Amino acid sequence: MALPTIDRSWSLFLDRDGVINRRLPGDYVRDWEAFEWLPGALEAIAGLTQRAGRSFVVTNQQGIGKGLMTEQSLALIHALMQQEITVAGGRIDAVYHCPDLSSAFPNCRKPGPAMAMQAKRAFPDVDFRRSVMVGDSLSDMQFGQALGMYTVLVTGKTEEQEAFRDAVERGLKIDARCGSLYEFYTDLPL
Repeated sequence: MALPTIDRSWSLFLDRDGVINRRLPGDYVRDWEAFEWLPGALEAIAGLTQRAGRSFVVTNQQGIGKGLMTEQSLALIHALMQQEITVAGGRIDAVYHCPDLSSAFPNCRKPGPAMAMQAKRAFPDVDFRRSVMVGDSLSDMQFGQALGMYTVLVTGKTEEQEAFRDAVERGLKIDARCGSLYEFYTDLPL
């Protein structure tokens, strides 16, 4: 995989479920007890955020829109997540989430650009052409590509395999694939 050399001029956009923490198929991470770090994720975030100028988490969280969790419970999950990242030597400049249902129109969900635009407003130095989107879903890759970001697919979300093939045939460009966030981190050129 041809990976860029990431330095302080780059921004890092990370999906959460399936990239940072274990995804719960058919369910949502509703509280901190259900949040399980993926192997190597903390080390990868610490290393990546020491290289990148900015780092963000962008996550669709329609469990809120479905009434299965609250904004307060999500804020607590993200506060504890950020605390552990800081203790591990990493940093997240901001966490952006969208509570909208996928059926809502309009909505702020990926693949739409709303969360990236929030980051750009808060951090005007963000240049999407010098940004990396690391995600495990089709919407993550579409989000990154539409904004001109370098896209990295964390493989393993098997339920979207056919949709990925179709999207690639229609022109979706995935710049790199890796088995985990940790693998992406360790494969990056220095």
